[in-house]
Amino acid sequence: MGIISRGFGGRRRESLPGLPPGQYLTHDFPVLSAGPTPRIPLDRWKFTITTETGEKHSWDWKEFTALPAEEFTVDIHCVTKWSKLGTTWKGVALDTLFEDVESAADYTMAHSYGGYTTNVPLDDLLEGKAWLVYEFDGEPLHPEHGGPVRLLVPHLYFWKSAIWVNGLQMINEDEPGFWEAGGYHMYGDPWREQRYQGD
Repeated sequence: MGIISRGFGGRRRESLPGLPPGQYLTHDFPVLSAGPTPRIPLDRWKFTITTETGEKHSWDWKEFTALPAEEFTVDIHCVTKWSKLGTTWKGVALDTLFEDVESAADYTMAHSYGGYTTNVPLDDLLEGKAWLVYEFDGEPLHPEHGGPVRLLVPHLYFWKSAIWVNGLQMINEDEPGFWEAGGYHMYGDPWREQRYQGD
């Protein structure tokens, strides 16, 4: 059996207007991951942006939560075809973290505790498009949903919103991360149904 799952079977649900093609609405918050759930103590958590020249910009939990945070509401869309509308988060915009980072690279690779990786173009992380979030629906983000901190890139399929995130590496050429190397789309736009290579 291959690493690619073409979605989970089960009861068909009606799609609603305003959802990306092929998606159905869910009111719960499904948990899907490729391995065990790491539990990272806050005093050990750290986030690091590493430029293509090797320069590092790091924040521990206290420094990170002292940064200006935003509360916002967005829709999220999973490659396994569920969508959850009107989700409320709190976190730090990637624009804030990149204020003092100098880089000529156009791409990033997100890294997570547990070894997960996913590629995201830098343009898709800036100008109010992405956050590092640590609260969901007014509560600390649970480990099952990527806590203490996950990347949130709501305009792309949810696998791009790396759970348990601990860093971004700036890269000059687009490279596949974990699921992309297994056949998932390099970009992952839900409105264009970019689920798998060739979509």
